[in-house]
Amino acid sequence: MTRTRLNIFIEPEHAKRLGQIAAHKGVSKSAVIAAALASFLSPDAADQREAAIGKRLDRLSRQFDRLERDQNILIETVALYVRYYLTVSLAVPEGHQEAARAQGRARYAQFVEQLARHLQRGRSLVREVHEDLVPASHATPATEPQETESEPDA
Repeated sequence: MTRTRLNIFIEPEHAKRLGQIAAHKGVSKSAVIAAALASFLSPDAADQREAAIGKRLDRLSRQFDRLERDQNILIETVALYVRYYLTVSLAVPEGHQEAARAQGRARYAQFVEQLARHLQRGRSLVREVHEDLVPASHATPATEPQETESEPDA
């Protein structure tokens, strides 16, 4: 088989890595470059790269769709809670406002501690609520119930 001689210029880091790979594999630098070039120019390799990229993009699209759904649930939940709270809460009389602020700070600190515990355990309240609403027989792979430890949140 006849070969064509080429003189190429590559970055020093690439030349160092090429030497390391050739020494590790026990082949010449030319053999490593020829194999890499053959793989790069192979139509099968291009198809495989495109298929892999397509799969990754599909997976990212599904992840993005789930994030968008969860964000919309969160926004609607907060908006509904704020509307409900503003509708049913009573105004605090002037003489009780300082006590109400102190109680609010204590409740907020308790809320933050509870949130931190929940996040440290890696659990999702949205997923738990969804699992409670969707019977196990209708669960999809993405929403199948996961084993969780019981947690006294209140």
